[in-house]
Amino acid sequence: MPHKTAKPAAKATVAKPAAAKASAAKPVAPKAPVAVAPAKAPVAAAKPAVKAAAPAPKVEEKKVVTQRQGFKANEFVVYPAHGVGQILAIEEQEIAGAKLELFVINFIKDKMTLRVPTAKVANVGMRKLSDPALVKKALETLKGRARVKRTMWSRRAQEYEAKINSGDIVAIAEVVRDLYRSESQPEQSYSERQLYEAALDRLSREIAVVQHSTETEAVKEIEAQLAKSPRRTNAKAEAADGEGEADADGDTDGDDTAVADEAA
Repeated sequence: MPHKTAKPAAKATVAKPAAAKASAAKPVAPKAPVAVAPAKAPVAAAKPAVKAAAPAPKVEEKKVVTQRQGFKANEFVVYPAHGVGQILAIEEQEIAGAKLELFVINFIKDKMTLRVPTAKVANVGMRKLSDPALVKKALETLKGRARVKRTMWSRRAQEYEAKINSGDIVAIAEVVRDLYRSESQPEQSYSERQLYEAALDRLSREIAVVQHSTETEAVKEIEAQLAKSPRRTNAKAEAADGEGEADADGDTDGDDTAVADEAA
């Protein structure tokens, strides 16, 4: 009898460890998904960072400025130190950490491009082209009697240069009138010729743009007006009398002494 009761007790003890193993294996399964979940989060967060960097190039492609200080792009203007030029664009540049708006001016004949701050236009004397009425006044000036002061050539040369670089079309016409020499008059010195050609170039370029003609046609018109000057018509008579050229005030011209002064 004791042997029969011992057998079922042994079976019961053997079954218990199997159940324990099964219950111990159950909690291991849910640990795997917990480790995978955090890996997906950074991938989703990285996508908006790429989109935020896209708008950066749009800052450079800003508004296109076409007008400043009353001047427009593609407009012809007069820059006193260089004459007639054309505004190609109005652009913004960063210089020494500060942003500046600049007029980009092209001088075709001089093959030069100049950049002028829009805020300093008044200081440099840049202006619009003369109106037809002012051009007519400049042409009328050419027909007047030349005014040549009886002073040293070096001083007169400074006065002529100041008028040429003033940008005033009438003042430039005065230089052309005073330095012009016809075939019947004495030849000019080298420096006189240089100043005359500089003034003639400034004057003819502006007249050509205003009248929508060529520079050659403008030069012919200027020379036609110069030929009407009283000094040009009476040049031969004055040369025959042995008198010097006189200005409007009746002073004798000091051209002969001027040439000698320059040569020295």
